[in-house]
Amino acid sequence: MAGFFKKLFKKEQEDEQQEKHQEELVEETEEQLSDEEIEAMLLEEVEEELPEAEHEVIEDIKEPEQVIEEDMEEETGSFFSRLKDGLFKTRKNITGKINDVLSNFKSVDEELFEELEEILITSDVGVSTTLKILENLRKRVKEQNIKDPADVKELLKQEILNIMGDSGEKPGEKTPAVILVIGVNGVGKTTSIGKIASKMKKSGKKVIIAAADTFRAAAIDQLEIWGSRSGVEVIKHQEGADPAAVIFDAVNSAKSKKADVLICDTAGRLHNKKNLMEELKKIFRVIEREYPEAHRETLLVLDATTGQNAISQAKLFKEAADISGLVLTKLDGTAKGGIIIAIKSELDIPVKLIGVGEKVNDLQDFVAADFVNALFEE
Repeated sequence: MAGFFKKLFKKEQEDEQQEKHQEELVEETEEQLSDEEIEAMLLEEVEEELPEAEHEVIEDIKEPEQVIEEDMEEETGSFFSRLKDGLFKTRKNITGKINDVLSNFKSVDEELFEELEEILITSDVGVSTTLKILENLRKRVKEQNIKDPADVKELLKQEILNIMGDSGEKPGEKTPAVILVIGVNGVGKTTSIGKIASKMKKSGKKVIIAAADTFRAAAIDQLEIWGSRSGVEVIKHQEGADPAAVIFDAVNSAKSKKADVLICDTAGRLHNKKNLMEELKKIFRVIEREYPEAHRETLLVLDATTGQNAISQAKLFKEAADISGLVLTKLDGTAKGGIIIAIKSELDIPVKLIGVGEKVNDLQDFVAADFVNALFEE
């Protein structure tokens, strides 16, 4: 395994150098671009982020009640079956390989553990998390005197489930609530906010959205579309306005209208960490001063397709904010779903919501047992 780890660590170092170089290029490019060029880039980005259904113009949007009714009709099968389908690539990458390895071994020995170790590491479960899982697995195999390789699979499921733990209370469960949603551009942050708002509205909660990502006009427009579709009020200012001022107005609107949940969008430009931290601190101060009685939550949206980069993003945002939970998007589009396990193990941040498709109903509360069962389902 020594050669494997050398290659792995060398690759990680190269990836870090490449990522640093890309960040420098981004900063240099942004300095050279005109305002019109930046706006065009942002509009192109949000077009990629929006599902096809959200490309409709506002004038063509149906009545919110009708849209919600149609969404309910479109929901076919249980979420577990959709979760299982959504995890197809990850399941093939992890469970498929594990099944092949277990079927090729006649006994449980060190060589078997090394094969499992390589599968987990290359599936974005992460080095430290994989070593932790394998250490516990070896102990349990020895304690229970496991001889049949087929029995190792169930123990592995249990170890992963132990790492995932309990996600705790659902977002917006305690009311009144203010939910701040953070994340870099392109991860599906604004779309996730729209889906969360729609989901809560369907459950009977009164919801207000604050469009505080004022650096992207497209983000404000996108939230307005979601608000129109689901019958949720969107508080906004003009492009370039102070995000904290938007939050101030939204908080006072939520209080006066007795809203159950206020969901706040925020800017997602991470290349300047200092500015990000200062902006978030200012927003937190406004919420603390104007709405101290509200239950506050901070959800970080991550794109599952980015693999280990998602952990890097989570670490940076964790320095800037007290993150209460994660929203993991695009699980259906990646074989790197093992990143959920790595994030929970390394950062101890619970996963609250997962997305396995583009429909409103494809963003659901995360249940660890369902995730593990779907991951190991034959």
